[in-house]
Parts: sequence; structure tokens; C-alpha cells
Amino acid sequence: MTDYVQEQEMEIEALKAILMDEFEEIHPSESGLNTSNRCFQIKISLQDDETESTDPVQFALIFSHTDNYPDEIPLLNLKSIKGILASDLNVLKEKLEQEAYENLGMAMVYSLVTSSKEWIAERFAQDTGNNNIQEDIANKDEIIVPHGEPVTVETFLAWRERFEAELALERAKLLPDSALVTTKEKKLTGKQWFQSGRASAKRAAPIIEGSNTEDEDSGFDDDDVDSEVDEEDMLDQYLADKLEPCNQGC
Repeated sequence: MTDYVQEQEMEIEALKAILMDEFEEIHPSESGLNTSNRCFQIKISLQDDETESTDPVQFALIFSHTDNYPDEIPLLNLKSIKGILASDLNVLKEKLEQEAYENLGMAMVYSLVTSSKEWIAERFAQDTGNNNIQEDIANKDEIIVPHGEPVTVETFLAWRERFEAELALERAKLLPDSALVTTKEKKLTGKQWFQSGRASAKRAAPIIEGSNTEDEDSGFDDDDVDSEVDEEDMLDQYLADKLEPCNQGC
């Protein structure tokens, strides 16, 4: 003969140890069950890692053992504590009663608690995802597209002219000071080159035919060199003509 009372007491002690603060005994008048036997309430809510909601849903699973439990299913009642509709709890109650019938002959309350937690996680985690989608859609609808000044040919040309002027100014700032000297200022005339003493230095230096070496210190190009050499020859010839009568007379 089965000792139902002992099995029921053992299950209650196990539930207290496992569920701790979630488990409490309540008065039969608070249970909503038609019984005078001991009644118990287990709070079911979403876990912190299952939702980001700051206002979690919660309900109470209320049960009472019948005289022949576990060979009979327990009396069950579900009561919303926060955020759950009665229609949802009615659906869950039918599911739990069906599961209880499948577990006749063994302690089943903790199994019903586990199923309740799985149900609330699936039911309201889905709602949270839908709410996030709706919030994203609402945020997109609230985005205001900025409207600037319309672009015309005149405004574009004015912008391009201003942009090119600013670009030229920035490039000028990056150039060295030597690059800003005009070409005219860089070049020397033949007379200036002769007076600088470079002509004498050039006559004193050996001439190597076929040499492509350029005087890096000169501030003029090849055309300037040719013209300046011509001026040098003319000057030498002029001086020679002047000195020849003097030598004959002396």
C-alpha cells in the first residue's frame, strides 16, 4: 500500500530546498482552489539572462496535493502577478494538466515548474524580439532627411571657382621660398656672369669634351649659357683689339 502522505511530504521538502524563495505555503483561501488541504505557491518569472526587459513578467503556479497524489494529478491554478494575460495562463494550464497525466505515479510538481519556465521564456522572449523590431521600424520612421540648398549650374561653378582658389593657396603654402622667385630673377646676364668672376674660373678649368656635367650652382639653363659664352668671346675680342695698339706703341 502506497504511503501518499509520506511521498507528498518528501516532495514538499525537496521543492523547498530547490526553489527556496520562489516556494511558499499559502492559505487555501488564497489559492483559488476548491480544497482545504495545504496549498503552495511557486513564482515563475523570466531569468535575467533571458530578457533585457526592466519590467519582467511573472505568474504564480499554485498547487495542492490530492489524497491519492501522485496517482492522481495535483490541483492546479495559475495566477498572473505581472504582465501576463489570463488567456495565456489558461493555455499553459491545459498544457501542464496534460503533462501531469503523463507522469502519474511519480512526483511531478518540479517537472511542471520546469515546463512553466520554458513556456514563459519562449512566449515572452519572442514578444521581446518583436518589440525590438517594431522599435527599430519606428526609429527609422522618425529619421528626418536633411534638405540642403539645391544645386544649380551657377552654384556649382561658384563653388568650383572658390575650391580651386583655396587649393591654389594651399599649394603655395607648401612650396619652398626659392620656388616663389621668378624665372627672370634667377637668370644672370652675360655681363653679370662675367663680373661675378665665373668666366675666369671657367677659363682656368680644364675642358673635357663630351662631358654632360652641369654646373649646379648656375642659375640658368643651356640656352643662357650659349648666349653668355658668345658675349664673353665678344668681350675678349674687344679687349684684345684695345690692348694691341698699346703694345705696339709701348
